[in-house]
Amino acid sequence: MQGSPKHLPADERKAVTVEAVVELAAEQNPSEITTAAIAKRMRLTQGALFRHFPSKDAIWQAVLEWVADRLLARTDKAAQTAGTPLAALEAMFTTHIDFIAQHPGVPRMLFGELQHHDETPTKRMVQTLINRYRDRLTVLIDKGKSEGELNQDIDTKAAATLFIGMIQGLVIQSLLAGNPRRLREDAPGAFAIYLSGIRRTR
Repeated sequence: MQGSPKHLPADERKAVTVEAVVELAAEQNPSEITTAAIAKRMRLTQGALFRHFPSKDAIWQAVLEWVADRLLARTDKAAQTAGTPLAALEAMFTTHIDFIAQHPGVPRMLFGELQHHDETPTKRMVQTLINRYRDRLTVLIDKGKSEGELNQDIDTKAAATLFIGMIQGLVIQSLLAGNPRRLREDAPGAFAIYLSGIRRTR
């Protein structure tokens, strides 16, 4: 984290706050992160923290906005630089895995929000992120089918859902094992199996 956040401009202070929350989420249960812990990580008082965020929920919303913006921007860039729809899917997958490996607290926060029984603003933000991500996958899969690169018979919606589920499953396995490195270790093999199910056989 950047040093001496006490005299940062408002936008930079908010960015440092987001960074602090993401770091804390990698170290403990996100639901147990308090504003006192965030302020302590930033070497601020809670009063200084609340000058930029009216509530803890507002902090969480800022964090989830950051996650959505960063993840979608990175995966979009990766897909756009790929030469074919299939290469774009693999680039998105690899980029997504790298993003999680760099920010291990992120999936813990997302899973935590989705477990809420009620429809909270932050839960809706996570659902929106997943839907936006699924829409991008759907476009790529349909394009791959139309260009003859992917199997014409595959269910586009199911293929997009499986892509997301594959990443979620890899994350859960790495969390259960208590081994963050397992995410990158298992990812290539999992994608190879996924690829064998969607690629058109000549």
